[in-house]
Formats: sequence, structure tokens, C-alpha cells
Amino acid sequence: MKVVILAGGRGTRLAEETGAIPKPMVEVGGRPILWHIMRRYHRYGVRRFILCLGYKGDVIRDYFLNYRHHQCDVTVNLRSHAVEVHGDEGAEDWEVVLMDTGDDTMTGARLKRALRHVRSPHFFATYGDGVADVDVEALCGAHAEGGRLATVTAVHPSSRYGEIDVAHDVVRTFLEKPQVDGGWINGGFFVFSRAAFDGVSDAPGVVLETDVLPELARRGELTAFRHGGFWQCMDTYREMLVLNQIWARGDAPWV
Repeated sequence: MKVVILAGGRGTRLAEETGAIPKPMVEVGGRPILWHIMRRYHRYGVRRFILCLGYKGDVIRDYFLNYRHHQCDVTVNLRSHAVEVHGDEGAEDWEVVLMDTGDDTMTGARLKRALRHVRSPHFFATYGDGVADVDVEALCGAHAEGGRLATVTAVHPSSRYGEIDVAHDVVRTFLEKPQVDGGWINGGFFVFSRAAFDGVSDAPGVVLETDVLPELARRGELTAFRHGGFWQCMDTYREMLVLNQIWARGDAPWV
């Protein structure tokens, strides 16, 4: 199965970084968050990716076209322009489709357009701006067991505030911005059957979250895979700092 990654949005809420680069290229621990997401799938043996490019897509395209040159030592002959790459034996064995799906195309249309590169009956899909310690194998199993056209990973969001446990005016514990226990939200990390997009238009305005998923839910064709572990999107500058702080501690859950 291939993974389709939505990597074409403008990321306006992270304008401090996305004025120059697309949000999936914002770095966590010196690597684009897109790379971290791909690494999570690769941990489960997935090595084929389709990147739906849009806003500043050339930055992502150039990164992967020159991936070996960015990661390894190189020797360049300035006369012949010959390039020798040293020490690339450990490079990721990934096959990456770099697909321009339009600067202003919405998420549903991007996925529909990506189907031209999907040959299997089912495929993974996710957003290019969030990491989690999702068990990809269990997610795939839940989709098969559910027997429906689509599966969405449901997660608990992180609280915007610190949580305080108080007893008799004494604070017993203080946890800064924990994940809340109540309620589930769309955490991305989908599995779709190709048939989920039968009849769906690839017109630029088709939105996955308002045009596709609600209709699948209405028809009883959407399974929830509950993930109670780590999940964090990167919508804001503060969330980018949080992810970098977690990485710097050396115990990033999504590795």
C-alpha cells in the first residue's frame, strides 16, 4: 500500500515559517516534519509515498530530487560536472511520487487526483503537518476488520492549558498542556478504499473534511480507529517549538 500525504496547504497559522517554505518542510530536530511522518510509516515496512504538492511545492520537489546530495558527503568536479556521492548506504529506501495538485486545491480534490498513482485497492493517507506514535499495522487491521470504505484515526487533542489536581487547596499534581481524556477528534492517519472516492469530483473546491468524510459517515462507511497514545499537529509556532523540545529530549514518541 502507498501513503498519500497532503503537502500542499499554505499553513497560514504558521506564517513565521511558511512565508519562505511550505509547512511540511518546517523542521523538527533538523529534519522536515514531512520526513518524520514518512519515517513512521517506513517503520512498518511502507516505502512508497505520493506527495500532493501545492503551495511552494518546488521546495519539497527540490528536497527529494537532491536528497542524497543533502544527506551525504559529495565530491564535485567543476570541469566535468561529475558528482560522486559518499556514504549513502544508509539512505532510506523510499519511492516518492512528487505530484503537483495545484496551489489552491482543497484536501478532497488532492486525494482524488492522487488516485492516478494508486494501483492497490486500498491506500493510506495523512496530513503533512502532524506526528503520532500510531500503530500503522493495527490501523490497517482495523480497516480490514471494519469492512468499510474508510477508516480515520481518532485521537484526544492536547489541552491548551495546564491541568491542576487540587485537594483541600493543595496542588497535588501539575501537568502542562496534557492530552485530554474526553472527546475524540480527527487525527488524520487514514486508510481508504479506492471506492471511497467513487463519484467524488476532483474540482479544486472539494474538501475531504466537509464533502467526503461526512458523506461516508452518513452511509455508515467510516470506521474509527481509536488511538490513545501520542499525537501532535503543528498548526502554530508554539506547537513547532513543543515538537522540537520533545525531539531535543531524545524521547520523541513518533520515532
